[in-house]
Amino acid sequence: MGRVHIVGVEVPGGSPALNTPLGHGQDPYQLAWEEGYRVLRPLSATGTVDDLTVTLLVTPHHRPVTPRGPQRTRTTLRPDEPIGDPVVRQRLAAYGIVVSDRGVLATQFSQRTAVPGMWGLPGGGIDPGENPSGTVQREVFEETGQEIEVVQFLDIQSDHWIGHSPTGVIEDFHAVRLIYAAHCPAPEDPVVLDVGGTTSSSRWVTAGALRDVDWINGSRALLGKHAKAVLHGWRTR
Repeated sequence: MGRVHIVGVEVPGGSPALNTPLGHGQDPYQLAWEEGYRVLRPLSATGTVDDLTVTLLVTPHHRPVTPRGPQRTRTTLRPDEPIGDPVVRQRLAAYGIVVSDRGVLATQFSQRTAVPGMWGLPGGGIDPGENPSGTVQREVFEETGQEIEVVQFLDIQSDHWIGHSPTGVIEDFHAVRLIYAAHCPAPEDPVVLDVGGTTSSSRWVTAGALRDVDWINGSRALLGKHAKAVLHGWRTR
């Protein structure tokens, strides 16, 4: 398990108004709110998986706060399946909204996952000693065969559930995802190089067909929030 610190500044490069670790199951936006701040936008993610700092641009919201604690924990287990004592795991991962003249890059989940056949953004877990942008480059190549340029840190996303890992272990799982914009100057037909993992297929999706893809909820939300701007950045680079 890595360590994530959430730092909030009221002006880019300013002194921290907020500096707190991200606990298991906590959402960074909710955490900032409960500390008295509204997140305007993410600014940067620095460090490695062992000690990662995510800096957010924040402003005081001056509203009453009722602490809610960790995110609501959903479950992917069957109703009659005993939970027992699940393994607590916080996973730090990095993903890319990768664009080119051919559209947006998508990866399909394999039978090893809880959502086989659905589609998401390329990316995956940050390796020891690796920085998040390097993770995006590595994972995109392994899952799609594309060479990319990471251009901007976009967002941080958190999800919390109890369910089976790809190896079948029941986990109390907290996913912390760092999201980047990336360009692919020379797109090719995607091919999965890391065969036998959690990615079964990959493809380019044209901008006009994004709504027709069976995205997982997290990817659909990220694309709805950022795809238009990332595509515009590619066209006007």
